[in-house]
Amino acid sequence: MLEIIRIHNELLGTYGDRGNADVLKYRAALRKIPARVTEISYLDPVPKSGDIYLLGGAEDAAQILSLTALRKGSVLSRAANKGAVVLAICAGFQILGSRYVTRDEEIAGLGLLDVETTPGDRRLVGDIAVASKLFDQPLTGFENHSSVTTLGADALPFGKVLQGNGNGVAGVDGAIDKNVFGTYLHGPVLARNPEFADLLLERAVGSTLSAVNDELAMRYAMWRRALIK
Repeated sequence: MLEIIRIHNELLGTYGDRGNADVLKYRAALRKIPARVTEISYLDPVPKSGDIYLLGGAEDAAQILSLTALRKGSVLSRAANKGAVVLAICAGFQILGSRYVTRDEEIAGLGLLDVETTPGDRRLVGDIAVASKLFDQPLTGFENHSSVTTLGADALPFGKVLQGNGNGVAGVDGAIDKNVFGTYLHGPVLARNPEFADLLLERAVGSTLSAVNDELAMRYAMWRRALIK
């Protein structure tokens, strides 16, 4: 049974990122792969048994509350070190870094990605498109944040920004390290980009997935890509 852990949706669910878990479960079912979504409140311990862990977006107060809860037991870090897949969006991406700075305080992150986030001087909001070496087609999404995320020496960008802002510096979005993925793309990103969902599933099950006919998903992805300026 493939276990998909949706972490702190009551805190990290500002922009509908909870839908990423539903997309993964649906696309796993298309391949007859049994999967379940496990909801984890910030009051609950994070299970060690997850194959895929998902974090979404939030405002500062909720983000810090989630980070504080995730530090207990370091389960997410240990799972990632053992090869579990982690997808973190926006605020979730920021707290996976080594340092997160608000306008009031500086906070140590979880350290799963070698990135640092600091306050920016403007709101970065609107449609975003990125080109990633992991995919043949650009990925699309929606961003809404005011932070700047800088990559360290041990982090690779998730993609090059074609439209929008991404990390707010160097023309890139997100960061990756092995099976840990961070990005500013809301959407939910896996609904907009089914190829990304399939990549995460392949990393989780350890094998190439069979092709499926999901015409509606592909038509939606192509429509969004056609709007790239």
